[in-house]
Parts: sequence; structure tokens; C-alpha cells
Amino acid sequence: MDLGIAGRWAIVCGASKGLGWGCARALALEGVNVVMAARGAEALETAAARLRAERPAGARNQILTVAADVTTEAGRAALFAVPGGPGRDVDILVTNAGGPPPGDFRQWGRDTWLRALDGNMLTPIELIKATVDGMAARGFGRIVNITSSAVKAPIDILGLSNGARSGLTGFVAGLARSGLAARGVTLNNLLPGKFATDRLRATLQAAADKAGQPLEVIEHQQREAIPAGRFGTPEEFGAICAFLCSVHAGYLTGQNVLADGGAYPGTF
Repeated sequence: MDLGIAGRWAIVCGASKGLGWGCARALALEGVNVVMAARGAEALETAAARLRAERPAGARNQILTVAADVTTEAGRAALFAVPGGPGRDVDILVTNAGGPPPGDFRQWGRDTWLRALDGNMLTPIELIKATVDGMAARGFGRIVNITSSAVKAPIDILGLSNGARSGLTGFVAGLARSGLAARGVTLNNLLPGKFATDRLRATLQAAADKAGQPLEVIEHQQREAIPAGRFGTPEEFGAICAFLCSVHAGYLTGQNVLADGGAYPGTF
């Protein structure tokens, strides 16, 4: 299927590894010009080189990098000022941030909560604010926020993520229904379940420590609880993201798309 987005400009946050990298890869392979953002310059450049090498022979779409902390005003300014990039005139925005650390809410103070909100709620909102009106003016825009399956089925040790991402979910639900879809702009959230990333490994290690069990035992138990019988891959997650960004997804907005191998037990 031709997704109809070749030549468009995208910003993908947290793009040096994991799910962000999967999304950047899928878009780049569709011919999208991609601005990849992440904090670590070395890992980011390695990831960008990997994507450039994977493109089909003769591909002309650009893959640019910005090593910046987009939770800061300076980082967001750098993101929109990358040489050769689109500025704020992006067609596709994929917001993504590493989840806050697991733990017990009794140990978290106000500063810990504010860092979680900055990374997983307020920064995506700032990026949306900077780009969405331009998208509407040009008649096309796709915004995908990578959140978490914990929005639908909270995980006890991920209280910071549960709270911050749920706040973003509520905000997006309202904004998506504010008339933007009629102007060609959609906003959706993509909710990953258990994907084979560094984040999952850290979460499983925390669960193993809490249970006093070896990590291998916890990993086996977690896989067995997923109807698909395995963890997901960043590549297949990226493919879902790319479809949400495509011309074919213009009637899909304000939704929370759950990709979890069937782990969520509910009907709705």
C-alpha cells in the first residue's frame, strides 16, 4: 500500500532507539523527510546512519538529526531550527519520551512529578501548539503521540507514567474534536504494550526486584500473559505509526490505538 506521504516532512522525538526509532524508520522508508530528535548525539547519529543505509537505492528524502532535550524551550527551538529542515512547517509530528522511572508513589516528591509531567504531557502539548495551526492552514497534518498501554490498564509501579500520560490523553481527546479534522489534521495516540526495548527491560527488572525473582522468570511470565506469545518489535510498531500518518487515516482521529499483542483483557 502506498501511504501517500512521500516528500512530506516529519519530526520524530526519541528517535535514536526503541519505538521512536521504529517510527522514524517506517516513515523514512516511505520516502518521508525525517527530522530525528534525541538527547544523546552519538546514539542519534548512529541511528540516522543506519536509516540512511537502509533506504532504497536512489532515495532522495532527507534524514536530519537534532541532539537536544525537547523538554526545554532551548531544545524545542533547536528542533525547529535544524539547518535544511522544515522549521515549524512539519506535516507529521510524532511525540515520544522515555517514560518516568518505576517506583512507589510514596517516594515521589513534587519535583519528581513535575519532571514526569514535563516529559510526558507538557512537552507534547508544546510541540503540538507549535505545529498544529500550520498543518491546518496547509490542509494536512498527522500528530501521533506515543503514550502507553498503561493509559488503559494502569501498572502499579508506573504511577508517574499513568498520571502524566493520562493527562495528555485527555487533552488530545478534546483538541482532536475542535474542528481540526475538517481541515485535514488528525491527532491520535499510539499505546504500546510490551515491546522489546530498553524501557521494557528496565520495567521488567524493577518487577523482578520487587518480586525477588530472577529477571528470566519475570520475562517468561510476561510473555506467557500475552496472547501473541511474544514481545512486539520496534519495526512493527513503526509500521502502525506510519499508517496513522498516511493519507488513508484521515477519518481516524481522537483515538487511542492499542498495540499490545492482545494483552488488554477488556472489550472496550
